[in-house]
Amino acid sequence: MNTAIRLLLVCLFSPVALSAEFTKGPVIKNYGGVAEVIQSSPLTGEERFKVAFDVAEQGESGKANRRFESLARFLNMQARAGVPPEQVELALVVHGKAGFDLLASRHYREKFGGDNPNAPLLAALQKYNVRVYLCGQSAAYHGIENAQLLPGVNMALSAMTAHALLQQQGYTLNPF
Repeated sequence: MNTAIRLLLVCLFSPVALSAEFTKGPVIKNYGGVAEVIQSSPLTGEERFKVAFDVAEQGESGKANRRFESLARFLNMQARAGVPPEQVELALVVHGKAGFDLLASRHYREKFGGDNPNAPLLAALQKYNVRVYLCGQSAAYHGIENAQLLPGVNMALSAMTAHALLQQQGYTLNPF
């Protein structure tokens, strides 16, 4: 049987519908929509995660950065699969133009004409101890100063340095 037919059969008879409904929560209530999935090898609830996410692209105007929302999705997915949020440690390393998405609303408003749509998401993530780092090299290039950042954002020497230190602390890099 050729690969295309095999793929079609898997899609047609898979227990997960192709038009699955994505819902938000239970950890980050207003962000991070995920679908229910019947896993081949379900998680046990004993898993521990230490994951770093890397974001360089600025979000769409007026919307939370979709890449930042990936952290909310990760937390929500694990919780639905039975892994308690306290067993999930996440870090967000931001560089490039995405640094503008970390500006406090006053500074964001001055630059873009509206409140920072990322502020509520980042505040919700930080309630679950998500560590947020801005690349100092990108900040210097784009003229972003420490005093302009949202609360809880840490200025790193560089994104490369932040990732190297996080790896030494046991974090893996999420490729998405």
